[in-house]
Amino acid sequence: MEILIVRHGKTDWNIQKKLQGRVDIELNEIGKMQARETAQLLENENIDLIISSPLKRAIQTAEIINESRNIPVIIDERIAERNFGVYEGRDVTTFDFNEFWSFKYPKDFEGAETLDDFFERVYTFLDELKEKYKDKRILLVTHGGVSIPVNCYFNGIPDEDNIFFLCMNNCEVAKFKDE
Repeated sequence: MEILIVRHGKTDWNIQKKLQGRVDIELNEIGKMQARETAQLLENENIDLIISSPLKRAIQTAEIINESRNIPVIIDERIAERNFGVYEGRDVTTFDFNEFWSFKYPKDFEGAETLDDFFERVYTFLDELKEKYKDKRILLVTHGGVSIPVNCYFNGIPDEDNIFFLCMNNCEVAKFKDE
């Protein structure tokens, strides 16, 4: 199985440095342009299936990438962004955002999905993909937060306290292969 993963295109909240999490924000014009550029980048890639987060910004990105391809698209809640609880919608400069991504010293945040629960959700999803689609090439259209456990699943968890540096940029593409 080979996975290509794309983080959704830019939103107004990305520009405003607001924590999106599960808030269902749409792409802005820059994000739509990024998705079109990503579609061109992927046009010669053989893709059997697209799986998208249910959040609008990911679905819109997947739809733009798939406009001229007609690849089957599945929506899966397990690759929705991490729930950041009461911090969703807040400017990330108004609190210690790095603490959300402290793997060695995790903290509980009011109403937020714990890092352990988040990783378990994404790892369970990836385990299922390996079983169900072992000979397929799959495009995941998801979120920056989800890109972190996906990277760790295939490459191991780095020996760092804060793992946010693994977060993909908007419409960045990464490839992972399960041998």
